[in-house]
Parts: sequence; structure tokens; C-alpha cells
Amino acid sequence: MPERIMLAWGISQVFDKMGEKNMAAIAIDGPAGAGKSTIAKKVAKELGYIYVDTGAMYRAIAYYMVTNRIDIENDEELEAACSRITIRIAYEDGVQQVYLNDENVTPYLRTEETGNMASKSSAKAPVRAALLDLQRDMAKEYDVVMDGRDIGTNVLPDAEVKIYLTASSHERANRRYKELVEKGESPDFDQIEADIIERDNRDMNRAIAPLRQAEDAVLVDSSDMTIEEVVQAILKAADKIEK
Repeated sequence: MPERIMLAWGISQVFDKMGEKNMAAIAIDGPAGAGKSTIAKKVAKELGYIYVDTGAMYRAIAYYMVTNRIDIENDEELEAACSRITIRIAYEDGVQQVYLNDENVTPYLRTEETGNMASKSSAKAPVRAALLDLQRDMAKEYDVVMDGRDIGTNVLPDAEVKIYLTASSHERANRRYKELVEKGESPDFDQIEADIIERDNRDMNRAIAPLRQAEDAVLVDSSDMTIEEVVQAILKAADKIEK
């Protein structure tokens, strides 16, 4: 894998070419807190693929909306904001970094405020259009494990392997609660679960590319599974990929 790969929407795209072989894609979809990022990173490492965290891309745009107080319900204001945004993805030592208008915003993308805004703004057509080509171009150039809400149904409908990774809302809230406690915060468990349920409803019922399981996706419920068990289940599904 190249030490540094840079991809951008808005200004330029720079690729370290990897030859003319057919690229393989594993699409992992599922609701917030199901463990998609953790699992996708491990699967990508096992297979030697590039991990693409599409959620981080949407969070970067959401971060811009929050910090610039953009009214995402105002179509004209939202489109103007999107026209001012450049998202650049860099893989530095194998770790994805997200740049917003040349600023590395990776450390700021996991706040509750940004996450909630991402869930709302990602339902907007200008936001999705801003990132769709970038995500598809990455899959054309590299073997990828890409996670999100609509990868198997919309972004990469022809992906060789599609996984729908889920867990109960209670288990997902418990995971988030523990994560926040470890950071020294004092979270409200009931509020976390309520936010997750609200986000699920929003993601599943949005008009554009709603969260749903692709017809040919393998369902993996991680509620009572260890991380390694989930990884192995996906690797087993990936055995059918012919390279």
C-alpha cells in the first residue's frame, strides 16, 4: 500500500496508480454505532485493502455547517456552502485523515454535535452530490473496504461483497456510553440511546439514499458478537472475491 494517497473533491484528484487490475470492493452498511468503522479497518488490514470511512467525509461537511452556522434547510444557502468546500482524503501511515479546505479536521469529527448534523445534512442532495464521485473514484483506483449508510445500495451497487452490520439500539448506546466515559465525560445513557433511535429513524426515512439492507447483502448482527467474530464473518463472505 502506498504510504501516502491523496484524493480530493472540488479542486483536484491525485492517485498513486496501482496498475490496471480489476479493483475489489467490500461495502459495509449499517446504523450509527454498529461498529462499522472498527470492523472495516480490521477487515481492510487483513486483506491489504484501503479503508474508506465515508462517514468521516460527511462529518467534515457537517463540521463546516456547524462552525459556519449554515442553515441546511435553506437550499440556496446550503448549495452556496457546498460550493465553498473542498474535501481531501489523505492516507498517512495507513490512517485516513480528512482535510476540509486544507485543514486537517479529523480530530473534530466525532463530537455528538457534528454527528447529529451529519445525519441531517447527509440527507441533502447537494451534500451527497459533493461526495459521491469522490467515493466512486476511490473504488475504481483501489481495492477498498468502504463503510457508510448507502454504500451497497447507492455508492457501490456492484460491490463484490455487501455487508449489513447492525446491533440493537441498547447495545450501540452502551458502546457509545463506554467510549465517552473512557474519555473522561459523564454521559447520559438514556439520552444517548434516544439520539441513536432518532438518528436511525432519520437515516432510514430520508428521501435520498435511505439506510436499508441491500437485497444481496449479508446480515451481521453484532449485538452478541466479539469484534474478532464479526471480522471473521466478513472475511468468510469475502472469500468469494476473485482477484
